Amino acid sequence: MPRRLWLILAALLMVPLLLACGETRDGATPVPVGEVGVEPTATRAAAAYLQPTPEVLPVRFPEDEAPHDMLTEWWYYTGHLFTADGTRYGFEYVIFQAQRGAFPTVYAAQFAVTDSANQRFVYDQKIGSDAVVPGGEGFNLNLDGWEMRGALGTDVLKAAMDEYAIDLTLTSTKPPALHNGTGYVEFGPAGGSYYYSRTRMEIDGTLTVGEEPVQVTGEAWMDHQWGNFISVGAGGWDWFSVQLENNEDLTISLIRDINNEIVMAYGTLVRANGEAVNLEIGEFAVEELDQWTSPHSGAIYPSEWRIEVPGDDLTLTLTPSMNDQELNTEASTGVIYWEGEVLVEGTQGGETITGLGYVELTGYSNGSDEQ
Repeated sequence: MPRRLWLILAALLMVPLLLACGETRDGATPVPVGEVGVEPTATRAAAAYLQPTPEVLPVRFPEDEAPHDMLTEWWYYTGHLFTADGTRYGFEYVIFQAQRGAFPTVYAAQFAVTDSANQRFVYDQKIGSDAVVPGGEGFNLNLDGWEMRGALGTDVLKAAMDEYAIDLTLTSTKPPALHNGTGYVEFGPAGGSYYYSRTRMEIDGTLTVGEEPVQVTGEAWMDHQWGNFISVGAGGWDWFSVQLENNEDLTISLIRDINNEIVMAYGTLVRANGEAVNLEIGEFAVEELDQWTSPHSGAIYPSEWRIEVPGDDLTLTLTPSMNDQELNTEASTGVIYWEGEVLVEGTQGGETITGLGYVELTGYSNGSDEQ
């Protein structure tokens, strides 16, 4: 299963609400969904619309940057911002689109800032509809004032919450990395997905802290994924993205079942020249070095890792810039997860190397202890 299947819960949770209200896009009465094992009602409802993802290759640019008429889609950014005096901030920004047959299209967005210098982590979320701005190339989304648009490797991000806001222009310095070689991944009963990343995007813009806009530069990572896929019975996963100082980029995903056993592992190494190299299970290793217990949800998360890629003579240690980077997005996507900035150091070919990255951890929390 792909790395963020669980976040489509925004749409899954909306399905029973719409069923209760009797609302569909065309005004028709919803058709009851039969029982499927012991899956929750929302998952059963979504499963009724699962159809094969059409395999139209290759991925096209800018056409496939735009929204698709499929069950699940997202545009997902993480990155690192630097002020003129060298102060660093991390950020996460995502918009999801979910379609379920005749029901209205649902959008959910999340925005988070890691202010590690002050050990502060702040986030916000939105959910709604009618986020697509028509016209132009690529994608153009606006969910209640949070904007995200782009085409051919030049993107614009705008979002604001209490104390922090971004207004950024991103420019890709590498071609999009097509995962699994073609940009299409088949997940069997869970469906299929198109998936590419822009692993190195230069940033220029402003970060507002309090009421003061500050000029920032930096680098971002962007994921775009779409297809007719849903999550059924997944235990969660750990996702890693790393941008090294030598201009190489690395992503790895470890997928777990409900018994916390790893059932799938894959990755992509992107060379400085933009060449994307697929990594299969056995071509890398990930070791958990430490743990952190959330005071908010009670979840116990891994908090430090060693990654080895023997074929590239690469060994890295990833350490969170601060432990508390947990998001409670039950109001928009129904889940609690950890996604945060990490500091990277290690060796490659016997030489010391450093970098920055982001890690996403799902399936560790069963709910919030906070009221």
